[in-house]
Amino acid sequence: MPTEAAVKAEETLIHVLWINAGLSCDGDSVALTAATQPTVEEIALGALPGLPKVAVHWPLIDFECGPSGGADDFLSWFFKADRGELEPFVLVVEGSIPNEKIKDEGYWCGFGNDPATGQPMTTSEWLDRLAPKATAIVAVGTCATYGGIHAMAGNPTGAMGVPDYLGWDWKSKAGIPIVCVPGCPIHPDNLSETLTYLLYMATGQAPMIPLDDALRPKWLFGNTVHEGCDRA
Repeated sequence: MPTEAAVKAEETLIHVLWINAGLSCDGDSVALTAATQPTVEEIALGALPGLPKVAVHWPLIDFECGPSGGADDFLSWFFKADRGELEPFVLVVEGSIPNEKIKDEGYWCGFGNDPATGQPMTTSEWLDRLAPKATAIVAVGTCATYGGIHAMAGNPTGAMGVPDYLGWDWKSKAGIPIVCVPGCPIHPDNLSETLTYLLYMATGQAPMIPLDDALRPKWLFGNTVHEGCDRA
């Protein structure tokens, strides 16, 4: 029999907003489609016991768009979140964040246009707007976590990871640090497990996610592959 907490959690709706407009190849998005423990379908459809209802706003599988889904287009969900009309939500960031302050003109990366001005909205502007409102932020892939190849010396964009942009001590309004799931690309199950944990945590069914000094989930990154070898 499911617990009372699990039954209550299953009635909760949590939005997952996925921004893949940083400097990236979208390899982490592609990798997640291969997740098996759990699968993307199990997360999106709330197929696991006690898992809350999830509305996934991710370019690969956003099935909540359209007038019947409550938004006219994909970006409408992000504008709703910016206006404080989407609660609660988990923000997933894919790709490194370019430093828009050092450009000569134009912009490095954009994600839709500001309806008030018609001008492109940069990836960093979206982070500035959504980070204070998010229940949790997940940096996905080596680029979003630590800057990746775009952070190499000589790159004119000044690219950096989410922790370097927001601050390594940053915490969400729920008191959750930035959660980093590195990899180039990520191991799909590492991310699907992390998202599942955060969804359970957001509904009071799991304790604070345990992270190491690099903001990675300890149960996934506490040991190296070498340490699991019989000949080590």
